[in-house]
Amino acid sequence: MEKYNDNVESLFWHAEDYLETKVELLKLKAIDKSSDVVSSIVARMVIALFIASFFLMLNIGVALLIGRGIGEVYFGFFIVAGFYLIVIAILYFLRNKWLKVPIGDLIIKSILN
Repeated sequence: MEKYNDNVESLFWHAEDYLETKVELLKLKAIDKSSDVVSSIVARMVIALFIASFFLMLNIGVALLIGRGIGEVYFGFFIVAGFYLIVIAILYFLRNKWLKVPIGDLIIKSILN
């Protein structure tokens, strides 16, 4: 009977150690996944910032070029702004197909990997 109690007590302590280790492992996995997701988002944001800066300079140059060709510089900026208004309208109407679904899929894939 005493041997049985020792075995049960030993099993209880091993189960407790196992549970603590399992909880710690889950915490570390969660930290790993969240740091991976955050670091990939930050990296993409930095790249997006440089791309946005490039396109800003390109758009200013195109607006000045169009404006010089028309005769008034500000007309070039109006034409470029009108182009972006059309792009915004297209993106708005197709936002679920082109933006929401792919970004959601990307986030889910990043979390599950």
